[in-house]
Amino acid sequence: MRMQKMWAATALLMASMTALAAGPVVGVSWSNFQEERWKTDEAAMKTELSRLGASYVSADAGGSPEKQLSDIDSLLAKGAKVLVILAMDKDAVAPALNKAKARKVPVLAYDRLIEAPEVFYLTFDNREVGRLQAKAVLAVKPKGRYVMIKGSPSDPNADFLRAGQQDALADAVKKGDVKIVAEEYTDGWKPEVAQKNMEQILTRLKGGVDAVVASNDGTAGGVIAALAGRGLKGVPVSGQDADHAALNRIALGTQTVSVWKDSRLLGKEAASAAVQLANGQKVDGAAPWAGGERKVSLQAKFLPPVPITQANLDQVISAGWISKAVVCKGVDPAKAPAACK
Repeated sequence: MRMQKMWAATALLMASMTALAAGPVVGVSWSNFQEERWKTDEAAMKTELSRLGASYVSADAGGSPEKQLSDIDSLLAKGAKVLVILAMDKDAVAPALNKAKARKVPVLAYDRLIEAPEVFYLTFDNREVGRLQAKAVLAVKPKGRYVMIKGSPSDPNADFLRAGQQDALADAVKKGDVKIVAEEYTDGWKPEVAQKNMEQILTRLKGGVDAVVASNDGTAGGVIAALAGRGLKGVPVSGQDADHAALNRIALGTQTVSVWKDSRLLGKEAASAAVQLANGQKVDGAAPWAGGERKVSLQAKFLPPVPITQANLDQVISAGWISKAVVCKGVDPAKAPAACK
């Protein structure tokens, strides 16, 4: 009997030590799940956190900067030892940063910059994304009237993308081959806003548009709907995120390029970085960076993006990102790209 009690006490002690050794609670604040890709990010993040022994708690702000602040309060109350924040508004989130800092809870700015020295920034190289978008459109339409459909004005990525697009178009603009005839931000990255903006541009320009550099697949979808509504075909349009609908549009020939940022990789990297930050460690591959609007120096890590066109559609299929059936749905066999044959 005495031996049984000793074994029971030992088992209880080991269970307690295991609980103490468990990984940190990682609190994730999502701006919203409007875009298809965020659920993919989340799944990869949760899988890696589970592998690392960490816990996952999250909240969805539903597009509201105010709700995101209360969400972060809730995550802290639930014991989050590190915060991963996809900011709805880079400036409105500041009070939450102050609370996290007061509690010594590190913050990882996920995919969208939060420009504060204590924040760790993890994303793809968004300026390069913009370059790749414009290069792909320029390859199809080296001369003509270009429209720039930008992202949300509250998201720093919108301007990083626009800067990269300008990098790629600068020489053609200088030579007079390309004329930028209109550009608009898209509030909240909403496809319906992009569609309305594009419809108004087409009305103003009497349909005089030769190419559209749209900053993500959602806005590209809105642009393509606006073009179709006016009976305009063959206008090259860019995007990013490799949304399933966008990859199908590429196969169909209505969208030119989607710059693929494998969000499975970004989610996995975020999970690993969050655990390292919670444990007071430096993130693997991090480096100082001060490329934001206010030139604040912070630690950052950037992942490389990949442009997807008809020529390399097979890459997303072979990577398991999407099935051939989804990519090639509705494609005319006589006009099918190689990936759909």
